[in-house]
Amino acid sequence: MALWKKILIGFAVVILLLAGLFVLFIGPWPVYTDSKFETSSYYKKALTDIDAAVKESDITATPGPLKAGWAMRVCTPPIGTPLGGYGDRRGKPSTGVHDDLYVKALALSDGKDTVVLTGSDLLLVPPNVAEVAWARVAKETPLTPNDILFTASHTHCGPGAWAPGIAGYITGGKFDPKIPELLGNAFGDAIIEAYKKLAPAKLAHGNVQAPEYIRNRARKEPVDSDLSFLLVEKETGEKCYAVRFSAHPTIYGGEMMQFSAEYPGALQRAITQATNGFAMYMGGSLGSSSPNAPKGPTDEDRIETMGQALAKLVLDKSQTLTFESNVDIVSLGVRVGMPSMQMRPVNSKFRMSPLIGKVFGVPPYGWIQAIRVGKIVFAGTPFDFSGETSIEWKKWASARGYDLWPQGHGVYYCGYLSPDKHYLDEPLGYETGLMGWFGPNTEAYYTKLFEHAVAVMAPQDEKTAQIQ
Repeated sequence: MALWKKILIGFAVVILLLAGLFVLFIGPWPVYTDSKFETSSYYKKALTDIDAAVKESDITATPGPLKAGWAMRVCTPPIGTPLGGYGDRRGKPSTGVHDDLYVKALALSDGKDTVVLTGSDLLLVPPNVAEVAWARVAKETPLTPNDILFTASHTHCGPGAWAPGIAGYITGGKFDPKIPELLGNAFGDAIIEAYKKLAPAKLAHGNVQAPEYIRNRARKEPVDSDLSFLLVEKETGEKCYAVRFSAHPTIYGGEMMQFSAEYPGALQRAITQATNGFAMYMGGSLGSSSPNAPKGPTDEDRIETMGQALAKLVLDKSQTLTFESNVDIVSLGVRVGMPSMQMRPVNSKFRMSPLIGKVFGVPPYGWIQAIRVGKIVFAGTPFDFSGETSIEWKKWASARGYDLWPQGHGVYYCGYLSPDKHYLDEPLGYETGLMGWFGPNTEAYYTKLFEHAVAVMAPQDEKTAQIQ
């Protein structure tokens, strides 16, 4: 056979191979016409696993006296570590530390069950960080993954380099195995110290509206504008404030190359300076929600002003709280299966191949976490969780007597969770198209899991009412 024919055949084979790989891994493929999760094996298994996890707690209407402890660790990585959060940084090294980053832990116990709430100046908490922390904690305490709620402020000026794979590189630069070790050990040490500091305490909680500091960046729809807070006070007079808000900490843009806790850091500093107490921040339902920071000459000024204003709202409202000394504590942490990926970056009629997740390192499962402390329910999800969906979840919980704190970015990251109704919009936006990795019905799936979790965590005489 002539050489030119061999070259032509070889070229054709390569083209066909590339075309086959494109269709196999990328698409576009037609969207599913029937994606009911209720009949899926992963949904049924998730419900069974939730039930099993809750059985590890002692649910009672007569809990013992509350005990609490708290601690923190600096988690600022070495200068030169890439920052996580803005793809346009292209993995460039950090140039300095504007303000230190922390992981913080609040341990709570009713005498039989103990949980730990965490806050961190991170973009998210990936599984390799959680696994290091779980292993570290297991060596010195009886706490299990069921008992620890991981949250992140979602600052875009925290460390990157924590995840291998293409998706991790795009978000946080080249993987450095020392970073998840550093972060995981910081979590672990803070959790262990908080656990060892458990002492008699009382708690109160409240919410104040802060709509002037948050906006829906995706569409003309509402946002979760609750500024939720928990105040724990020991018999010694020591105080701990835990605060949750849902605006992205993105006042600094991608040009910022120094580590910073952003406005959540300013909020915590303001509370500590005003009260001499401990303050921690737990990111809320950030999907579609951007900060509406006050005007100022620089981003730094706007960050400080916003943090101080939110702190003042919390401190003013905390003057009228009613404390409790006996609260029942229940927890669950479960890895759950996910539907096939339905990423739709072009339009709503076609999706990319589910195999694209393997290429980019997207996990085929998520993590659902729920902790009930009396009438407060902390609900952790593996998404950039929609503030629009958060409002609906809160209404459902409030009708059943619960103060709900929905949160995202814990343990696994599965893209954005947006309201299912917006998958009918044309064109699809950034959050539903490019970042809505699991497509419509994801909201319905996690809503069902959450409602089931709240129901089985309730005291026996409330269970029937929760399910209805």
